[in-house]
Amino acid sequence: MRTALLQSSGRPGSVVENLKVLDEAAGRAAAAGAGLVAAPEMFLTGYAIGDDIARLAEPADGDSADAIAEIATRHGVAVVYGYPERQGETVHNSAQLISADGTRLANYRKTHLFGCFERDHFTPGEQPVVQADLNGLRVGLMICYDVEFPENVRAHALAGTDLLVVPTAQMHPFQFVAESVVPVRAFENQMYVAYVNRVGPEGEFEFVGLSTLAGPDGIARTRAGRGEELVLADADPDFLAASREANPYLKDRRPGLYGSLV
Repeated sequence: MRTALLQSSGRPGSVVENLKVLDEAAGRAAAAGAGLVAAPEMFLTGYAIGDDIARLAEPADGDSADAIAEIATRHGVAVVYGYPERQGETVHNSAQLISADGTRLANYRKTHLFGCFERDHFTPGEQPVVQADLNGLRVGLMICYDVEFPENVRAHALAGTDLLVVPTAQMHPFQFVAESVVPVRAFENQMYVAYVNRVGPEGEFEFVGLSTLAGPDGIARTRAGRGEELVLADADPDFLAASREANPYLKDRRPGLYGSLV
């Protein structure tokens, strides 16, 4: 499945403008043969927008979800996007997958919140593995800091995730996560990992870009630079199956030895 990564911070604070950016990117992705386009963490509203996070938060089935379903249907491409999700009085840092026919397939709430900023504005999710089947692949969702915990990604591997999509807001000076950690996660768990980042200055943060899709061989199939960009690469189920057959990590595990981890 050709996968498009929309590396952009959009227009922080403007849902309307960010929907326009996503619409335009979805059109380009579909024209390039993509079956999925992924946008970064909190793309719908912006990340460093302070108390506007709570003001702009929407339920998973809110107006913006309907608008993105219309975008997906019109262009014939599935969409993953980050957004602040309102559930009653609670706000989660969430990512949602909507299929090319407009169906909401999966919604994930970030389980590991990074720093005081996120802990001040969000409640962590409690479900580590969220998946859906899409175009012959099992797609899993995770957000930014979550991928830095090896237990999280291994749980997806054991649950059969083929393509892990990770909307992110990766900031300076942690670019080594995009450059090194993400390809290693893909290799050690025998999956594709699509890591799609924000870019440029926003509030107190400087987002580093470097969005990538890494394969189960640990090699980046595509990598963006430090500017706004749409990059594409293929997640190949045949290559994945061959890689899993050749690489014994998951088969050679000895879970009985790992009890001390929890």
